[in-house]
Parts: sequence; C-alpha cells; structure tokens
Amino acid sequence: MEPVDLNAAADAYAATPLLNCLLREAAEPQGAGVHRLRGSGRLLRVRAGRRPVRPELRTADGWCPLGHTDLVKLTSDELRRYTGTANDELPVEIADSRAAVAALLAARAEAEPSGDPFVRSEQSLLMGHPHHPAPKSRGGAPAASWLPYAPEAHARFPLVFLGLREDQAAEEGGPAAAGALDSLADVLDGPRPPAGYRLLPAHPWQLELVGARPGVREAFADGRLLRLGESRRPVWPTASIRTVYVPDPAADLFVKFSLDVRITNDVRRLWRHDLLRLRGTDAAVEAGFAVLRRTGSTAAWLADRGYRTAGFAFEELAVLLRDGLHAHALPGATPLAAAALAEGWPGSPLAGAADPAAWWRAYLRHVVPPVLELFARHGVVLEAHLQNTLVAVDASGLPVQALFRDAEGVRLLSGLDRAAAWQRLVYCLVVNHLMEIAGALTEHHPDTAPHVWPAVREEFLRYDATRGLPEIAQLLAAPSLPAKTNLLLRWTRADGADARYLPLPNPLRV
Repeated sequence: MEPVDLNAAADAYAATPLLNCLLREAAEPQGAGVHRLRGSGRLLRVRAGRRPVRPELRTADGWCPLGHTDLVKLTSDELRRYTGTANDELPVEIADSRAAVAALLAARAEAEPSGDPFVRSEQSLLMGHPHHPAPKSRGGAPAASWLPYAPEAHARFPLVFLGLREDQAAEEGGPAAAGALDSLADVLDGPRPPAGYRLLPAHPWQLELVGARPGVREAFADGRLLRLGESRRPVWPTASIRTVYVPDPAADLFVKFSLDVRITNDVRRLWRHDLLRLRGTDAAVEAGFAVLRRTGSTAAWLADRGYRTAGFAFEELAVLLRDGLHAHALPGATPLAAAALAEGWPGSPLAGAADPAAWWRAYLRHVVPPVLELFARHGVVLEAHLQNTLVAVDASGLPVQALFRDAEGVRLLSGLDRAAAWQRLVYCLVVNHLMEIAGALTEHHPDTAPHVWPAVREEFLRYDATRGLPEIAQLLAAPSLPAKTNLLLRWTRADGADARYLPLPNPLRV
C-alpha cells in the first residue's frame, strides 16, 4: 500500500468546505464545473460533484491550479471586492483549520478507534461542517494543547474532578440531575469531594483555558474550589468536542462543558442566558416527544437534565447533563451520528445499503415527521441539523429510529415570528441535513438520483395529508430554499448566533 500524503489529504479536506462556501455565497455557476466569482468576475473551475476539489483559476495562460494557500488568498481578495470590507482574522482561522486537519490526520494514523459503532461515527468527522470556511479551527491554539481531547484523533481521556463549596454552587435540574452528577465519582472511579463540597467535573482543556483567570485562581487559593484529581475511567469526546460520552450503561449520560474557543461560528461556552432558559425549553420539547410516543412514534429526545456551575465563574465552569442512549434507543438498534452518514466512514450503512431507495424512505419516515409534528402541534423548532440528529439502524443497517438532542439550539414559537421559525426549520432539516444525506446517497448509489427528492416531497405531502401543516404547500412550491451564509457571516464578523440566508434552488419544487 502506498503511503498517504498527509499534506495533500489535509489540503483536500480543508479546501472542500471553503470551496462549497465560496461557490455558494460569492459565485455564479457557468456550467461544466466553472463558476464566475461575483467580486472580480474571474472564472474558477472545480471538479464537479458534491465535494468540489482541484480548484483552478482562469488566467491569460489557461487554467492555473490553486493550492490551499492560493485558494485562501483568492477567497480573501474576492470577499474584499464583493463586500467592500476587509478581514484579516478569517484567513488566519482558515489556515488554522487546515493545520488542525493535518495534525488530526497524523494523530489518527497512530490511534486506536473505539469498538463502539456510535463512538466511531461521532469521531469520524475529519472534514466537518461541509459549508463552513474553517470547520476544524481550534482558536489558533497549538495542536499539542487540544489533540489529547480531539474526537477525530480517536481520543479518550479522564475528566478532572473539582470540589465546589456548597454555598458557591449554582444548579438547576432537581435531585435527579444532581444525583447523576454526583454519581460520576462512582461511575468513572474518581475522587469524591469532602463534606461541605459538591462534585464539579471539568473538561481538562476547559480547565487549562480558564484555570489561571483571576476569579478561578482566587477560588482555588481561598478554598472555594478544590482540585480533587482525575477520574480513573475515561470518557469519549463526541463530534461537538466539548460534549463527552460516558459509556457505562449504569450512568447513561452525556456531559457537556464550556470551551472558550471559537469553533465554527461561535465561542463554545455554556452561556448564562442559555442555561437559565434550559429547563423551560427542554420541558417543552419533552412534552412534545411524550405525545409522539403515545401515538406510536419511536422518535426520542435526549433531554438536557440540568446543570451545575460555580456562581463566581458561571459560564466558564458550567457542566450540563444530557440523557444517554440506552434509555432511548430501540432494543437491538445502533444509534449513529447523522453527520457521519453524510461525510462517510468505513462500514457506513448508507454506503452499504442493499436497497438504497428503501433505506432512504425509511430514513425520511423516521427523521421528517417528528420535526414537523413538534413545530405544528407543540410550537417547538428543533435544530434538526446533521450534528444534532442521531439515526439508529437495525442489524441490516436500515434506519429504524431518529433521536434528537441539544436544547440550546431549540427555539419556541412563543418567542419567534412564525415565518422566521419555519425558515430556521427548513434550513436545518432540509438544507443542512437532508441535502447532505441525499448527496451522499446518490454519490454511493447513482441510480437513486432520480428518486431521492421525489421521495422527500412525498414524505412532506404524506405528513400534510394526515396531520396538516400550511407551510408545507408553500415549501413545495417555493422556487428557493434558505441557505445559511457561513462564509459571509464570518467575513463580516457577525454575531455567532446570527443567521443570514441566501436563496438556493429548491429541489422539492416540480
């Protein structure tokens, strides 16, 4: 077997999402893989397909291949011309993302993957968000600081256990959440806090980032916070990096932390305003899923049970508890990250589907109706994008259940304009999610291409006929769908929670 050229592989992984953004947000297709850039009018050619590669710029001497560095320079120049604004930060962020991919590829080659199919799916995302200019950026930190905690490098690691003086604790979720947090000392075989203190787990990277800050440093010095030591058993980081999986069935938990690092569009903190609304949002979602279960749906919600933190470092030291898989997955079914199905990994049931058309119909039947029902009957807008959706498959690889997660991304209709809420739902479910899975399916099974979007349309029509939702008719007749402009958002330094959309041709329209 020939050795892998890690630099070439890193360039390819990093160039594809950047090209996706540039071509979608700042170019016009001309046919045959050629695009006219809106800023300058120059022509850029790529190998056509779901994942554009091998960019070439038209010059007086013909088509000139662009390496990753040249592509970043071209992108920066085009965005300056197109928007009339400059940005010296984003090119550095894009370069950091590419360097991170190279470090991940090298580390992954030496690492042992988990034997758990779910963990393998969560840790398979070497490219990451397919329409973000810097999906693997780690805030410019040196690789040595974050590689030990990187899911893409098949990492597993112990948590750091802190003791938080009881009068300094802030928490929500009631006795069940508090008990589950306290039980981590037993489940992960870690040190227990002394009398008068509560257990506060910490992500090692999180603690490295905030441990020297004045408020935290002073709390260690005066005894409000104690370093108890590490757990003896490890946890597995999932695709979101700051959320870890506790695989012990006795615990059945995910644990989510703050990280003061910009990853994609936001600094990944557990923000105070999100934590304070967490239980209300989660309760609304749980109520909707409870009704779904009573009507025979297998869809499940991984509830965010509660949080614990220190009053003097509310966001920096926050830890959130999320339901695990065992209490929700159907017996014998294997949950997998939907984002991994889109990106692909060895053994993916999407790639190996014996009847891809039946596989796709099953996928749609389990993923689409719960999202529509929560919106139509319960006023809940799930953030049903690829990373927040798990799809459980049976022994043959056929989808049998959808599981959704992340109350932080949920919106309630009571606090939103209905049209804006529907736009958010369509972007997350159709553009971010179904378009990517459909693209992967047709890439592996080209004969399914003529049937993929008619099947999606049929699923929406079936829901409308049986349950009724007026927005569906509008969606199916609309000339375009909303596509989030992640490149322009980052170039213009928009708020991480902001969302601006551009029109994308609607494949559901006939």
